[in-house]
Amino acid sequence: MTVSPVEGPQSSSPQHPDDIKKGPSSENYGAQSSLSELPVGALPVPPIDRENGLHRGLSVRQVSMIAIAGTIGTGLFLGTGSSLASGGPASMLICYGLVGVIVYVTLLLLGEMATQYPVAGSFNAYATRFFSPAYGFALSWNYWFNDAVSVASDLTAAQLVLQFWTTWHPWVISLLFWVFLVGINATHVRAYGELEYWLASLKVVTVIIFIILGICVNLGANTAHEYIGTRYWHIPGAPFVGGFGGFAKVFVTASFAFGGTESLGITAGETKNPSKSMPRVVKFVFWRILIFYILSIVIIGLNVPWNYPGLSNRTTTTSPFTIVFKEAGSTAAASFMNTVILTSVLSAGNHALYAGTRVLYGLATTPVPQAPVIFAKTTKGGVPVLALMATSSVSIICFGTSFIGSGQLWSWLQNIVGVSNQIAWLSIGLASWRFRQAWVRQGRSLDELKFRAAWTWPWGPYFVVISVSALIIIQGWSSVIPHFSAVDFVSFYIELPIMLIMSLGWLLVKWPSTTPSATAETPLPATATTPLMPSRTLRWRWKYHDIVDTRTVDLRRDEFHEEEEEQEEDRAEEGREARLKGGKKLLWKLYYAIV
Repeated sequence: MTVSPVEGPQSSSPQHPDDIKKGPSSENYGAQSSLSELPVGALPVPPIDRENGLHRGLSVRQVSMIAIAGTIGTGLFLGTGSSLASGGPASMLICYGLVGVIVYVTLLLLGEMATQYPVAGSFNAYATRFFSPAYGFALSWNYWFNDAVSVASDLTAAQLVLQFWTTWHPWVISLLFWVFLVGINATHVRAYGELEYWLASLKVVTVIIFIILGICVNLGANTAHEYIGTRYWHIPGAPFVGGFGGFAKVFVTASFAFGGTESLGITAGETKNPSKSMPRVVKFVFWRILIFYILSIVIIGLNVPWNYPGLSNRTTTTSPFTIVFKEAGSTAAASFMNTVILTSVLSAGNHALYAGTRVLYGLATTPVPQAPVIFAKTTKGGVPVLALMATSSVSIICFGTSFIGSGQLWSWLQNIVGVSNQIAWLSIGLASWRFRQAWVRQGRSLDELKFRAAWTWPWGPYFVVISVSALIIIQGWSSVIPHFSAVDFVSFYIELPIMLIMSLGWLLVKWPSTTPSATAETPLPATATTPLMPSRTLRWRWKYHDIVDTRTVDLRRDEFHEEEEEQEEDRAEEGREARLKGGKKLLWKLYYAIV
């Protein structure tokens, strides 16, 4: 069976829904189409689903909570401690606010593409499809490494959290948690979704309690029975600690904290009725950022001094959340908060392990495989178990804490993951820019988009690309001025040359083999808005780069079409609306609010 190309000419007639649903059989899945049948710059595309492949087992309820679980974790509970210690309360509030704005716009751009094309690989696949296959290759491997390192970071964070109670053999704790996370992810995707749902629910309730308690502590309900107000904003060194270098450094910890939001698109390939669930989840991001981050940051900056003993150093990092509960005068409450932080660490590790596994699976299932095809094998439950084991194996990094120090290692991992998150956001901006350009150039109506963030047109992608690029350049200021720190500099910028080398490597080694001279003679058809391009010009263009031509990229392939499963979801939604209009609508509203 011939696999249709991604970047080939647009078909004169829409594909039949059945063709999109079925895709190639499992026997020839991963096999490349004859390259002679493809136009210049074209790549075939794998199906969204296949027999014994990924399953659409995540409900809207679970995906909504996964959106929260991916961001409320070690970055908020522990990362805010290092942010406060290195930048002060004002720097922390400003940096988290700016990054929050960037993330919100980025998620709206991703939501447009993920709703239209809910495929495995998400923004990695979009960068390959709409921007550059070479860049998409480097991005995918970079993000896989990001997720794998995030698992190690979370296991290291678990050691830091447990130091509140004991310092007994931290590597044993990491090993036990590692076995637990791998076991959960080795079962059906519904097990992952259900665990995330309940852990996220616990975190949401805890953050709300923290905000209420933090206000009370600030007004006088503390061990000293004194009104705190803005006292800690005026102590020596505050509110901007470390000058501009301290301010810039907070950007990377803020990016680490907000990391995970972009992986919402990765769940699109396993989400029921993504055309309706993805817009709901994306729209919820604004309130999540405002309530769970900005308010928490304000409370922390008011109640915890930047020079609090043990807040952040080489050997340990103390959660500001635990400190605020201590200030309330309850050791039991502080232990409870620490327990919640520990569960959030597990949740964040669970989420990172899931996302990294799916990214590696996506790499192995590309038509021109970007990873060994063995990682495309799945169990009957739809779990790419070999990709899972490869992703989890990187977590061995966390066992190095015995030699480096948990606090120091976690700080380095935090920098690496934070920069990787920024590269992901930058890539979403690039993919969205090219996607929107292709949509307009090929004459398709904006009304055809299943979800459109109208107020971000046309400036959204440019804003994300420029602002994130500025963050990446600025945030390493403290590693150069006033004194150069080689280790810190590497943790801030090592991702950039790696991305460049991997992109060039794919372009030089793989790309020429996908564009034989025979295909260069095939002229591309005219689109709705552009004329034909001479084949000689095409040969010169594709010889030096593989930037996708927005005039010919196939915008029909992989578009979502409702099936029986999605129609059942619609009927369930109609039943929900009927219950909300019935005689017991108040009870039903309360029930749905809780769920």
